[in-house]
Amino acid sequence: MTQIADPETSFPRDFGGYGPIPPDPRWPNGARVALSFVLNYEEGGENTVLNGDAGSEQYLHEVPGGPPILGERNRTVESQFDYGARAGVWRVLRLFAQRDLRLTVYAVGRALELNPAAARAFADAGHEVASHAWRWIDYHSVPQALERAEIARCVETIERLCGKPPVGWYTGRISPHTRRLVASHGGFLYQSDAYDDDLPHYVQVDGKPQLIIPYTLDNNDMKFAVPPGFGDPDGFERHLRDALDQLREEGGRMMSVGLHCRIVGRPGRARALARFLDHAKGCPDVWVATREEIARHWWATHPPG
Repeated sequence: MTQIADPETSFPRDFGGYGPIPPDPRWPNGARVALSFVLNYEEGGENTVLNGDAGSEQYLHEVPGGPPILGERNRTVESQFDYGARAGVWRVLRLFAQRDLRLTVYAVGRALELNPAAARAFADAGHEVASHAWRWIDYHSVPQALERAEIARCVETIERLCGKPPVGWYTGRISPHTRRLVASHGGFLYQSDAYDDDLPHYVQVDGKPQLIIPYTLDNNDMKFAVPPGFGDPDGFERHLRDALDQLREEGGRMMSVGLHCRIVGRPGRARALARFLDHAKGCPDVWVATREEIARHWWATHPPG
């Protein structure tokens, strides 16, 4: 039932997946959809000369796409990221606390290091803290030795600040070596650097099965900051509702929702998120779960074979 892609083919991509009839995930309590909310905590881990980078961040803020300022700070961009740490994160955490819902935090190690109060708040609220790499940068050309060292550094930081090591990994802008380096480090239940399915699945990494819990770039507030994207909060809410209701109708699916403190943490967008949270919480056939919970269920219910 559960498939493992073969990396040794001449064209090492799996187009077959589960085919026309996916397996029954057997979610707890007969749920038709497992719904995973992910809060990306990145503020302070982005490109800035303060972190030794060549220039300022270009990506995922309110005025993206312009050229970076090289050799010095871009205080306008930094201030937008700062909003996520100073205000946005707390607004999002309040929305989830008010509804007694848990999420997964994709935590950039450097960002947690700069705001340990947020790290403690994630842990104290019972949210899963997964790793989002040491820095919020493109790792494609980062030397393997440095990427390996930063994987270890991020794990150590999360364990020290949150009380337990991460069991999930998501870099975002990966290198050709990321999946293997994460597997080699060990201790992870799942990786999420994939967007290829509505269900978890296994891949082979150095001859061993690795669980992939796919992430999303469409059910994601990042599309407020990239074209074509959401032009208003109502469109964001409608997209999420339609996605969830479509998957509920199909049954036996998983849905991810990607959130960012500096984006959905803004008041107007937060109201749209609140409305969707209420919709999801009112669906008796939806299991709102952390990615760790989903991973443990999948390993136990659908072991690789």
